[in-house]
Amino acid sequence: MAADAKGLGYVPNYFRVLAHRPAAFAAWKELLGAVKAPMDERRYELATLAAARRLRSSYCSLAHGKVLAEKFYSSDDVVGIVSGTYPLDEVDAAVMEFAGKVAQDASSVRQADVDRLRELGLSDEDVVDVALAAALRSFWTKTLDSLGAEPDASFSELDPSLRDALTVGRPIADS
Repeated sequence: MAADAKGLGYVPNYFRVLAHRPAAFAAWKELLGAVKAPMDERRYELATLAAARRLRSSYCSLAHGKVLAEKFYSSDDVVGIVSGTYPLDEVDAAVMEFAGKVAQDASSVRQADVDRLRELGLSDEDVVDVALAAALRSFWTKTLDSLGAEPDASFSELDPSLRDALTVGRPIADS
């Protein structure tokens, strides 16, 4: 964990709660790497953001919205994505809807939902990747929220409109 914190330049709040079970944290990182490795990074971030928002996780919404704003879109575009005003292409919109549905109530996913992704050009592997990303986000979000981890204070430095749009649950920590 110390090496991870050094790379970030600060100790994230989730490190504090997971320090009690370093083996579980290490296993989480390995599983996360296995899920992310075959995915396009932008698709992973969109699916993860959709799942995090559906689960009302400020921590994960802020973290993944920030990545999207730094690497793929402007801050205003990410605000538009989460508010539904940014014109995502049909594939990205369907991926986000599917990921949100998986996160909120996976038992509500129907064959028609999977077929729609296939019709839009996703392979079976792509569909599995999106489902895994959303399910993994559900695990992580529920773990952090159940242990009271607040989003890191560093998220306060985000553009105010982006920060406000991504704060959907717990408030950002004061320090």
